[in-house]
This record gives sequence, structure tokens and C-alpha cells, in this order.
Amino acid sequence: MIKNKSDFPTWKTKTEGVTKRFDLNDVAGRREYFQAKAGREIAAIREFVASNTFMAFLLGKKNSGKGTYSKLFMEAVGGENLRHLSVGDLVRDVHKSLTSESARTELLDFLKKNYRGFHSPEETLDLIEGRSQEKLISTELVLALIEYELTKHSKQSVFLDGFPRAMDQVNYSLYLKRLIGYRDDPDLLVFISVPETVIDERIKFRVVCPICQTPRNLKLAVTKFVGEEDGKFYLMCDNPACNRARMVPKVGDEFGIEPIRKRLEMDDQVLNHLLGLHNVPKIYLRNSLPAATALEYVDEYELTPEYYYEKETDGSIKILEKPWTIKDDEGVISHSLLPSAVAVSLIKQTAGVLGLV
Repeated sequence: MIKNKSDFPTWKTKTEGVTKRFDLNDVAGRREYFQAKAGREIAAIREFVASNTFMAFLLGKKNSGKGTYSKLFMEAVGGENLRHLSVGDLVRDVHKSLTSESARTELLDFLKKNYRGFHSPEETLDLIEGRSQEKLISTELVLALIEYELTKHSKQSVFLDGFPRAMDQVNYSLYLKRLIGYRDDPDLLVFISVPETVIDERIKFRVVCPICQTPRNLKLAVTKFVGEEDGKFYLMCDNPACNRARMVPKVGDEFGIEPIRKRLEMDDQVLNHLLGLHNVPKIYLRNSLPAATALEYVDEYELTPEYYYEKETDGSIKILEKPWTIKDDEGVISHSLLPSAVAVSLIKQTAGVLGLV
């Protein structure tokens, strides 16, 4: 049994006979890429979800890519019969919907029939409306809201993101489908290993357009236009409507992961605890590979590029790139993988644990 993240198996995306370099920043390019790398598995999963469902629990640190990987899975397979369900987004959406009297009445009726907890359904709605976004709501209410959402999408397979989030929710998650009377789905645990260095630099170098709020990253996700001031480079939004507005970091991003360290530690504790669980199929995703052996397993274009800049003599700025090199949590010099490569591993392993290939 795998007991820690350093033991996660390395899944090979390098495919014999596939030599084309695909553009993973382009939807059409990704479509070709997924078919070339995992076409057999994609066809099998499509056939399965056309008449069956599954529930996959996404387990990883905050900002580890849970939503990104599951959405790329849906892009490859087709999203009609698949759903990414974020508990955090669900609670926020419910909070917003309560301004509608009809939505409030509908949820109240559902809670009266299905919710069991230490507040009345009416008190529970008041708690949702007045809750601090920084505090966890009760596990009993989380379960009720998940069931409420799933009743609207009963024929879709689900990637559940954000549950369990704390140790006291782990036992609930083991029997979630029974507790909420959900379908007799196969349930899967999807473990995601991402070095803290990756999360840290994603935060420290991210910027956003002050007009359209489009996010980018000075080191990892550039725009077409780059400026320079006092020896420091900055990105300009390439949305024509924003007239090349200078993109700026969010307040506090310079501290990287430090403000969320306690949350990351809790996420890690939940993940490590569930690694020891028996009789539930497990999928293991790795965001990074040791630099010394990475190209034995993946193609070079599947490595995350790091962008850097040079100012030319005419004042123009040249955008250059190289494979992003980081230290993983064990101190090993490693390369981060692009999300599409991790999604291929998710597709292949899902087809395997469902017994489709």
C-alpha cells in the first residue's frame, strides 16, 4: 500500500509512435493530444458515463489543480455526463441564491425533508446568509447541500472538490453515498501530489488585469505584451478592450503560501490519512517529476515552461522560455507538468479502476 506522496507511481504519457508536438494552450491542439495519448480510454469512459455514474473525491492541497484536472478530463471525454462539484462554490452559490424568494423556499422545503442537524431548517438558512466566508459550515449541512445539488444532476458522474476538508469529515466521506441516499456509484479517491514550491510560485507571481480581472502569471502564464520599468518586467492585458492595462499582483500574494499554510497542512493531513484506506479504488496524480528522469516518462512539451525576459537594444522585450525547475517536497530537483499531461494520467487511471480497459 502507498503510504506517502513520495511513493506515488509515475504514469507515463510518452506514447510510442506519437511524435507530434501538440499545442496544449489551444483547445483544438488539446483535443488531438488527448486522442493521441489516451484515445482508447476516452472512448471507454464515454461509453460508461452514457449509462452509468461514478463519484470521484479530489484530494489535494488548496491550489493543487483539483478543478483544473477534472475540467480537462471533461473537456477530453465530453462534459454532458460529467460534473465538477466544488463544495466551496456550492455554498457561495447557495448563499447568493437566497436573495430569491423562490430559491429560498425550494431549499427550505428540501432541508425540512432531508436535513438532520442541531439547528432548525429556518435557523440553518439564517446561518448560511450570515456566515463568515472564513469559517467552515457544519458537516451535516454540507452533506445536505451536496445532496440538494446532486438531485438536480442525477445522471452525471461527479468530481467532488472540497470534501472532506477536515479530519472530522473523513468518516462522513467514506459513506457519503449511503448517508445522502445517492446512487450506487463506484467511488474513487483521487490523490494529487503538488510540491509546495509550485503552489508558492503560482501565488507569488500571479497578476490580474485591474479592468477585466483576467488572471495571468509573470513566470508561468504570460500575455502577448510585456513592459519594463526600473529594471522590472510586468505584463499588460492582451484583451483589446483593456488597452494594454498593466496587470498587478493581488494584495498579500508576495507572501506566497504563508497565509494559507495552516489550510495546506490540514489538506495534507486529510490526504495522508486517506492513503491508508482499504477497499476504495485510488488514483495517484503527480504534478512534478525528477528532472533527471522526466523525459523518460513525458515529452518535453508536456513540461511546464518558465518564462523570462530580455530587453533588446531597440527597447523591445523578448519573451523566452525554459522548462520550469523546482525542488519537490523531498528536495529533489524536479520539473512541473502542464495540466493536460496530469489529465492524461487521470483519464488512464480512471478507465483502469473502473475496469474499462
